Amino acid sequence: MNLKDYIADIQDFPKEGILFRDITPLMQNGEAFKEATSQIQAFAKEVGAELIAGPESRGFIFGCPVAVNLGIGFVPVRKPNKLPRETISYKYDLEYGSNELHMHKDAVKRGQKVLIVDDLLATGGTVQATIKMVEDLGGEVVGCAFLIELEALKGRELLNGYNVFTVMQY
Repeated sequence: MNLKDYIADIQDFPKEGILFRDITPLMQNGEAFKEATSQIQAFAKEVGAELIAGPESRGFIFGCPVAVNLGIGFVPVRKPNKLPRETISYKYDLEYGSNELHMHKDAVKRGQKVLIVDDLLATGGTVQATIKMVEDLGGEVVGCAFLIELEALKGRELLNGYNVFTVMQY
């Protein structure tokens, strides 16, 4: 199955000059969605993940089924003012702006093996912020898995030393 057949290219979104890779058609097709999450699940098993961390919101879409299928927990990584208990946070830059992410302070146990799952590796800011918070809580990032990698944006360079898996590259 060629999963790229289920990705729609949207020119000039969210602003002029950006080519947006829309994953909605992949999620709408049960077989394509299952194949994509199965590949990430296999990587999670390979690296011995004990917990999945997924940045809001598309990290939830791919991280949750992986966690459920492996019988392990899922940690939501959210934007400000979305989590009800005490959090840690990290600010970072995106390819077209900046952002801040939060995680509950009790989300990761010391020494716990964490796989970070998201839909897209672009500049690497989102995953780098998530790595920082997981490690600040004492977790061990055993890998980072993405549905899509935009190679031209060189986000993988920020992840030097981490085990990175991508289902497809553009």
